[in-house]
Amino acid sequence: MAINIAIINDHNGLAMKIKSFFDNETATVTYIVSDEKTKKCAVIDSVLNYDQYSGKTSTKSADQVIKYIKSNKLKLEFILETHIHADHITAASYIKEKLGGKIAIGDKIRKVLKFWVPLFNIGKDTKLDGSQFDILFKNKDKFNIGSLRGQVIHTPGHTPACASYHIENAVFTGDSIFMPYVGTGRTDFPGGDAKTLYRSIKKILLLPDDTRIFVCHDYPPAGQKPAWETTVAEQKIKNILVNKKITEKQYVKLRNERDNGKSVPKMLIPSIQVNLRAGKFGKKESNGVQYIKVPVDKI
Repeated sequence: MAINIAIINDHNGLAMKIKSFFDNETATVTYIVSDEKTKKCAVIDSVLNYDQYSGKTSTKSADQVIKYIKSNKLKLEFILETHIHADHITAASYIKEKLGGKIAIGDKIRKVLKFWVPLFNIGKDTKLDGSQFDILFKNKDKFNIGSLRGQVIHTPGHTPACASYHIENAVFTGDSIFMPYVGTGRTDFPGGDAKTLYRSIKKILLLPDDTRIFVCHDYPPAGQKPAWETTVAEQKIKNILVNKKITEKQYVKLRNERDNGKSVPKMLIPSIQVNLRAGKFGKKESNGVQYIKVPVDKI
């Protein structure tokens, strides 16, 4: 996991530090957002390492996040999920077990649970009401990380439950929008919709031009290092799919063409099942073993 140099943001007299951790295996960026005055922090989109061939887990990536929080004497307030990821397993429950904090996700998670829980037939250990998460955020809900001000922006389209977290002059967008040379998240998952995602991204692009955007993944061209920070202004000009010259109709056509025939993420089956439980593998069976189910000819 690559770790970047911390970013200090002095905004409105506040001191916000954003520390990012890039997991090469899943191309996922995990963020720690901290208030340097109160030493309170939040973790956004954590990673639990998982070998899908052996079924073995590792906490290597999450332990780096925990080590940073402990070594900087931070207090974890929130473990924020931008959505139910299909490409990596969240370490939310593991991090909560080690450091405390409340696991939060958008309240539209119930729509995602309603689709996937019956498909995997995991109702015995996966609640449909979302109570496995500590907080279900509604659109425009406000929260604080110490003295830092945050607000939830529902940004569905990639999935029905996607939420972005607008914290001071930074917004963490999950898989809704990516670096300009990548474009946006796909919209062919159950409940996804290109028109809805276009309108969600427009909410982000209505923020001030100097608002910093932090994305959840990066898939750079060959020979280029991963990056994960951009701005509203840069996206308006350079994003290959949603810049200010591209209409909703054009975007829908482009996005649907890109998604047509696209293979599912290799980690979708384990990721969805575990992430629906906020990072837990579910109840052990009679032999004391936990299992990931693979529905045949259904995905």
